[in-house]
Amino acid sequence: MRPNTDLTQGKILPTLLRFALPVLLAILLQTMYGAADLLIVGQFGQTAEVSAVATGSGVMQAITSAVVGLAVGTTVLLGQKLGEGKKEEAGSVVGVSITLFAGVGIAIALGMQLAAPAVTRWMRAPQEAFSSTEAYVRICSGGAVFIVAYNVLGSIFRGMGDSRMPLITVAVACVLNVLGDLLMVAVFRMGATGAALATVAAQAASVLLSVLFIRRKKLPFAFGWKNLRWDWRLAGRIAGLGVPIALQGFMVNISFMVITAIINTLGVTASAGVGVAERICGFIMLVPAAYMQAMSAFVAQNVGAQKPQRAKKALAYSVLTSLGVGVVLAYVSFFHGDVVARFFAKDPAVVLAAADYLKAYAADCLLVCLLFCLVGYFNGHGKTVFVMVQGIIGAFCVRIPVSYLMSRIAPVSLFRVGLATPMSTALQIALCGLYLWWLNRAARQPNGAAVPGKR
Repeated sequence: MRPNTDLTQGKILPTLLRFALPVLLAILLQTMYGAADLLIVGQFGQTAEVSAVATGSGVMQAITSAVVGLAVGTTVLLGQKLGEGKKEEAGSVVGVSITLFAGVGIAIALGMQLAAPAVTRWMRAPQEAFSSTEAYVRICSGGAVFIVAYNVLGSIFRGMGDSRMPLITVAVACVLNVLGDLLMVAVFRMGATGAALATVAAQAASVLLSVLFIRRKKLPFAFGWKNLRWDWRLAGRIAGLGVPIALQGFMVNISFMVITAIINTLGVTASAGVGVAERICGFIMLVPAAYMQAMSAFVAQNVGAQKPQRAKKALAYSVLTSLGVGVVLAYVSFFHGDVVARFFAKDPAVVLAAADYLKAYAADCLLVCLLFCLVGYFNGHGKTVFVMVQGIIGAFCVRIPVSYLMSRIAPVSLFRVGLATPMSTALQIALCGLYLWWLNRAARQPNGAAVPGKR
């Protein structure tokens, strides 16, 4: 394995930061990629179009989150195989992953064409934004093959310890999406439909670029056409690691979709305001999200190399460094949310609604720094079933009930509705802390009850 892909050697913090920084920049660009639709539509379209993009992108985020979670199975298993020095098996993991995800992408693309009207109704899209929301969902989900392909290729790069190539490909996609949005929305005035078309075109270009990179790259394992085959055993292991994370991500996003549906009943201004706030929250969560992905790969390689103490130290470093950024973002969210919201909306009422909702996220800016690092640590150890369980408990036992309750208390305050999210995060942290204590306690037992990498 080349030195710059080996996460099991060298000083922990510099190695972790060198790997996490490109992941952070890639997620930043992905967030900008998604936010470009809302930002440009917000500046050149009507409030109904903003609501359509906000609601439709929530649906696509749920799908993408599930795909990203499933792809973590590839990252973790590939990282473990490389850490163990089993290069031939690593090539097989990549080949089976490509075959598995090709089927997933086709299924999503076809299924969502049929489900788009029902999903739009379920989301309670405001009447004036209903047709635009349905069109946005249909077009974006039609490009699901590209969404899946990009994420599986990114998971392969990260499993190899290479976080730079996904950064380059998403940078190109981001630029193309912004240019496409400007052409379709600002020039041709196609609103949400134009934004969706620009998104799909940019995703297709990103996948093509990723394929070209991976063909020219010297891989740390043997890979050829013979590896593109179906293997039930490997597919089962990838799914066993990835499906719980995919389900957790999907169900958490479903909970946010439920909140969006609740907000949509309050009118188009509240719908647009919360949509803007959620886009801003994507930027707020950048550093913790980057550490979660980086920790998954870092810990996986060190688990494979039988270096559990190195993985534990990486967890401590990741929490402390991300908390430093979290304090700054908490301040901005609480005191200056309106300033940031003006980048995404020109309607003063929408800006005020977004700022009110963002205040609730100030506490979450701090809490997720701990939660996401713990989740990445557990993912790298293969403890993905627990990750799924704690995420679902937080979503359905706290986030949805609290947001619904707050939406029924008059006068309705988006700040109170938004408090459901940090309350959910606090419960999840408590569950993660208890589980980490249990794992450490079990590892000290003579029979070695908790074996890293086993669920």
